[in-house]
Amino acid sequence: MSQGIEFNRLMMDMKAMKMDAMSTPKSTAAVPELAGSSFSDMLGQAINKVSDTQQASTQLANAFEIGKSGVDLTDVMIASQKASVSFQALTQVRNKLVQAYQDIMQMPV
Repeated sequence: MSQGIEFNRLMMDMKAMKMDAMSTPKSTAAVPELAGSSFSDMLGQAINKVSDTQQASTQLANAFEIGKSGVDLTDVMIASQKASVSFQALTQVRNKLVQAYQDIMQMPV
């Protein structure tokens, strides 16, 4: 019996919330821009990060090739793979952006 009472109370609470939500005026103001960066800024930062990763990998590989002390082959290989994976991910993002652009351009007006 208490289960039915709890259910009824829950339903009444939900109806009260619904009425409150319906009675409050809706804000018609524009959605404020997030405090963060825009998409183009974020994409530019990602491209710069990939470039930095590739440059660091190249510098580490060059240091290993000339025999600089403190540079281990495992570090070189890890840096190389990080650069490779980040570049592949960036390439996939580029492909998705190009595909989205093409889809939008093919939409009938």
